[in-house]
Amino acid sequence: MKTIILLATALCATGLVHAEKLVIKGSDTLGAKLVPMLAEDYKSRNPGTTFEIAAEGSTTGIAAITDGTAQIGMSSRRAKTTEVSAATAKGITLKPMIVAFDGIGVIVSSKNPLSTLTKRQVEQIFAGDITDWSQVGGTAGPISIYTRNTASGTYSDFKDLAMKKRDYASSSQKMAGNEQIAAEVAKNANGIGYVGLAYLADPGIKTVSVEGSLPTEESVIAKQYPYSRPTFYYTNGEATGEAAKFVEFTLSDEGQKIVRKVGFVPVRKLN
Repeated sequence: MKTIILLATALCATGLVHAEKLVIKGSDTLGAKLVPMLAEDYKSRNPGTTFEIAAEGSTTGIAAITDGTAQIGMSSRRAKTTEVSAATAKGITLKPMIVAFDGIGVIVSSKNPLSTLTKRQVEQIFAGDITDWSQVGGTAGPISIYTRNTASGTYSDFKDLAMKKRDYASSSQKMAGNEQIAAEVAKNANGIGYVGLAYLADPGIKTVSVEGSLPTEESVIAKQYPYSRPTFYYTNGEATGEAAKFVEFTLSDEGQKIVRKVGFVPVRKLN
């Protein structure tokens, strides 16, 4: 027994028994690149902390907080009234924190000569009113539309910001994440889709300007780019324990520098 006590004391002294696990679920926009990079940096500063990150869509992140299966929910949209009500019914208070700003970029294949669209043309393309590139001054060919799936906050936000809440064209193909959309558009000269700022540099695609504006840090901050939006962490009330420390790190200068490095826009001006 004495040996076991001494061993435990030694482990405590070295910090090896300090093993905090953070479960973070939700948005692919945040969870595919940004949060894993934040987690790696955080782990280097806090040895012993482990992460479980599941990026399957904003809806799953908000549901995970409501169900108590995650300490932090990632979301690229605000919680819906129905989600807030469902959480309240379970005694859960959904608390949002803006962790980065984003601009949803409209992308086409780098082989597509088109470089600009109007907001009306974007709406008509994704709703299925315009079905051929020749209708918007491009090379003739049927337009292939790639969208996120219905669990995605970007799927909902793009409908709100770009489509006047209209339904997507029945021919649109639903993808699991930003990287999948970028990959499919890159392979298809007639493809069009949308991705967050952090994915606009993926190979084989280019960003189309909308009303002459491209999604950049400057245009997003100035709200000049029409498809700009905040992105969020959700917690059950005030974050506590390791979750609170990770939220604090995300919002710190060090965390926000990672936000910028990944391609998103920091929540405030950095030195």
